[in-house]
Amino acid sequence: MNFEEKVLSGKIPEHIAVIMDGNRRWAKQRSLPTKLGHREGALRVTDLVRYCGEIGVKYLSVYAFSTENWKRDKNEIEYLMNLLVEFVFKELNNLHKNDVKITMMGNMEDLPEKIRKEVERSIELTKHNETLHLNIALSYGSRSEIIRAVKSIIKDCENNEINIEDINEESFKKYLFTNNMPDPDLLIRTSGEIRLSNFLLYQLAYTEFYFTEVLWPDFKKDELLKAIENYQQRKRRYGN
Repeated sequence: MNFEEKVLSGKIPEHIAVIMDGNRRWAKQRSLPTKLGHREGALRVTDLVRYCGEIGVKYLSVYAFSTENWKRDKNEIEYLMNLLVEFVFKELNNLHKNDVKITMMGNMEDLPEKIRKEVERSIELTKHNETLHLNIALSYGSRSEIIRAVKSIIKDCENNEINIEDINEESFKKYLFTNNMPDPDLLIRTSGEIRLSNFLLYQLAYTEFYFTEVLWPDFKKDELLKAIENYQQRKRRYGN
């Protein structure tokens, strides 16, 4: 039994979340323009989605663009947005054919109109798919997500749609972007950074974390298998 067969014979996480970090450093190490690092990183997303669908992962959440990323150079932001449109345009039919459902979480109103229309088109086309749920965090920040949820709860209380006494951990989850999704089993962050960077702060309460020095453009199938193997060695107690 080879390494891949060994890992796949064990328990596969139902929900994997990924902080894809290191595109710019990957390009800098090779004396390449930053945009080529982002382009190579986009190829890894395509590979990851395909392989996760093959091995039985049901939910894949990827941190594509944070609310803080809007502070970057305008040319870099424009390139990232165009890269997203290109990704959706090129991969949408394949994703749909492979029964991948696309969902988005984040402040969609922040996006340029062209980007927002592509996002809406991809969500509409794939809304009935079930094999893999690809959840893309775009213009996303977890703190703003939690504040958004609190405001929605207050509004529903004022409209007598819910009773404040009925608010608990499970009912609160219904107001998050990840409503109807299980919390991530495994969080992967690449590039050696050991922090959450405002990603899924509520949902990651009992998630297993895996940090790797590998830069995102170099994170290929074998690296994912290493992360899953590490996860399989954990004993999850959920505080018990």
